Amino acid sequence: MLIGGLQKVSLIDFPGKIASVVFTQGCNFRCPFCHNGTLVAPDKFGQTLPEEEVLAYLYARKEQVEGVVLSGGEPTLQKDLKHFLQEVKALNFCTKLDTNGTRPGIVADLVGTSLVDFIAMDIKHDFAKYDLACGTRVLVKNIVASIDFIKTCGIDYEFRTTVVPGIHSGEDIVSIAKNIGGAKKFVLQEFVADHALDSALRCEVKDSLFSPARRAELESIENECLRHVASFEVRFAH
Repeated sequence: MLIGGLQKVSLIDFPGKIASVVFTQGCNFRCPFCHNGTLVAPDKFGQTLPEEEVLAYLYARKEQVEGVVLSGGEPTLQKDLKHFLQEVKALNFCTKLDTNGTRPGIVADLVGTSLVDFIAMDIKHDFAKYDLACGTRVLVKNIVASIDFIKTCGIDYEFRTTVVPGIHSGEDIVSIAKNIGGAKKFVLQEFVADHALDSALRCEVKDSLFSPARRAELESIENECLRHVASFEVRFAH
């Protein structure tokens, strides 16, 4: 498995758990607002970490760390993902998968073999605008299949959208909530421009939905979204 990085301790990436985050290299999207460009574009890849080294670290921290998050990049592209999760599960860790939802069959297999305990799926945009947000052509039917499966698979999950000025409007966010209608949890994440894949986005964002001047709009959006999802959360970058 191509491992591009390891965050040894995180208190925010796995809800309710102290976790380590394993970042895989490679993605089938080119979202202009992606903040993990070194894990997405092959020409930006750094040196990989040996799988054995990562597992050895996890083994040594079994008493301090409760969970392991597989993030990226897009982890479901890794041909050895299932084997790696089997190794992690053998160490008695809880596991969380961060995914863009383009490979519903892989997600279903991992859940069906009890290798994943929590799924966070990124919903990039309203279905009609998915290509715009992802920087490539997307088979939306696969996104829909993943959403439908995750909502009914029986494990904990959340859907989340990074809100980017100029790319997502308030109406778009409400449309996304409708697209995941009946979901347990919908999370909005504040866009961080510092390391955006598209250099044009690497600037201070003043007209953000998350700015104090627009909090009233955000509250209105929350009320609208709660007509379609069970719970709604906003995660600020700072």
